[in-house]
Amino acid sequence: MVPDAAIAHPDPTDPGPGGTLDSVIDESRNWLLDRQREDGHWVFELEADATIPAEYILLNHYLDEIDDDTEAKIAVYLRAIQGAHGGWPLFHDGDLNVSASVKAYYALKLVGDDVDAPHMKRAREAILAHGGAAEANVFTRIALALFQQVPWRAVPVMRIEAMLLPKWFFFHFNKVSYWSRTVMVPLLILGTLKPRARNPRGVDVRELFTTPPEQVKKYLDNPTGHWLGEVLLWVDKAARLLEPTFPAFLRDRAIGKALAFIKERLNGDDGLGGIFPAMTNTLMAYDLLGYAKDHPDYVICRQAIDKLLVFRDGMAYCQPCLSPVWDTGLALHALQEAGLHAGDPALDAAARWLQGRQILDVRGDWIARRGDIRPGGWAFQYWNDHYPDVDDTAVVAMALHRADPARYKDAIDRAVEWILGMQSESGGWGAFDADNEFHMLEHIPFADHGALLDPPSVDVTARCLGMLAQLGYTRDHPAVVRGLDYLRRQQEEDGSWFGRWGTNYIYGTWSVLGTLNALGEDMEQPYVRRAVDWLKGRQGADGGWGEDCASYWDDRRGEVKGSTPSQTAWAVLGLMAAGAVDEDCVTRGVDYLTHAPRQGGKWDEDLYNAVGFPRVFYLRYHGYSSYFPLWAVARYRNLKRSNTRATPFGI
Repeated sequence: MVPDAAIAHPDPTDPGPGGTLDSVIDESRNWLLDRQREDGHWVFELEADATIPAEYILLNHYLDEIDDDTEAKIAVYLRAIQGAHGGWPLFHDGDLNVSASVKAYYALKLVGDDVDAPHMKRAREAILAHGGAAEANVFTRIALALFQQVPWRAVPVMRIEAMLLPKWFFFHFNKVSYWSRTVMVPLLILGTLKPRARNPRGVDVRELFTTPPEQVKKYLDNPTGHWLGEVLLWVDKAARLLEPTFPAFLRDRAIGKALAFIKERLNGDDGLGGIFPAMTNTLMAYDLLGYAKDHPDYVICRQAIDKLLVFRDGMAYCQPCLSPVWDTGLALHALQEAGLHAGDPALDAAARWLQGRQILDVRGDWIARRGDIRPGGWAFQYWNDHYPDVDDTAVVAMALHRADPARYKDAIDRAVEWILGMQSESGGWGAFDADNEFHMLEHIPFADHGALLDPPSVDVTARCLGMLAQLGYTRDHPAVVRGLDYLRRQQEEDGSWFGRWGTNYIYGTWSVLGTLNALGEDMEQPYVRRAVDWLKGRQGADGGWGEDCASYWDDRRGEVKGSTPSQTAWAVLGLMAAGAVDEDCVTRGVDYLTHAPRQGGKWDEDLYNAVGFPRVFYLRYHGYSSYFPLWAVARYRNLKRSNTRATPFGI
């Protein structure tokens, strides 16, 4: 076999027919346009790991709302993604994860898989070899407690009275991230009242424990190793002893406050917080509190959950949430790069759809830190008015400005006002909140997943600065000065930047380099050249770039399973922003993209390309392998055929 690097491909800038740049751009653009919805938006599948589809099955059996047909299709999916190691990973071809594996095994057993079937035997042996179900994380042990598979002492004390704590207290809901808030409020109702799943088929998983679960002496530990973690473990023990003495009137008052919180944010069939875990906890809480199955709030919550299901190829899975605003904003950028201009019906329809989704009236939970600014952002989902996303807002504002700055001026101005107000004291921007950096809370026993907070991140900060640059803000504007200083401080020793919401250092480095270009930064500065050298050094023999999700572990940050179209696109976009348009590294990257396998305008990409929570929860955006490669090759063509190597766009 001839190595990929030795195959002679035609010049990718050749405008002739065949597998050339122009034909790839045209075919990809048309493919993407064909998938635009009638009202103008795009939405692609958003796939996580086995946890979410497994939890869907667990939910049905908790409630005794078993749907054998749907669950059988989910079981096909779960069997298909089982790893060669016997368990289930957090991302494609990843290591076994005990928590995901326990839930997947339990879900398959609930739908009727024989424990002696080869795939179940392999899974059981793999889980036991990794310490058994007792080694699962807190969220998995909560699910097991609800099904009476572990005693409630296997999870931290979770009391709904936390709703009544004052803002000055060590813990307060305003001090955690939006996703933690929406997941925890209904979950604390469950943790306080300790219900039992109906589990009508009486399925257990005792065979997944190396020691009988009631005999396990220690479930809770201090994953951070910090002294405060040890102190809080003792606090948890004391709270467990005192729990029977807590007055009922305080519990009932707190439950009422929690239900009011949920009701205000129920969010129609887009669901509480727009995320699956918050919705499922809410539905179980409603059931526990006696809501009838035809109660309007119960019905709409169930509809929101079922709306996340995907059916294809004889299988089904449940998405963690929906991504239409994000997909539409990014698709619009790619299509405009590929030649769509104002007046094009597809572009105008997408821009109008986005304009109609702006949140202008609801003052969401972000007011806890920024109560003096007006709303003006966009959510990630169809609707999620209490939780607009800073990253989405910057992307959409740039797309609208590019489409027609005059027509969408009011929407853009409100977005800028909101984003400027959401800048944190550090100079960076978080995804949903400002100054959400109460890191001491990461030591509470409940927080073993390490994703309790929403601090500023490099990629979101770069996007906000890119938006400001595109709109004419210069490097001497106070917000830009602080933001750039934040980015410089966050650069890694090797020259890269960490990618909080995309995998990983390639994503973060592209985000920053694109912003620096847009701001007119001197791209020959040493810190910029270190980033460029890092990107060049990561290029594969096939001309592409790849980075494994395992890079979120410090000791595995160099791992690569193979090149991917989306990560190659980010690298090419970053290098072009740094002025390397005419260099061999970019030419080879574009060559990789023009010849990589694809189906129309969707490049083949099985490896995961994003992250929900590093080392805990990973994502595969199915749209990334469509609009990002198109964006990169179209920008390459535009820059090669222009008289400048700079771009006026902030992304």
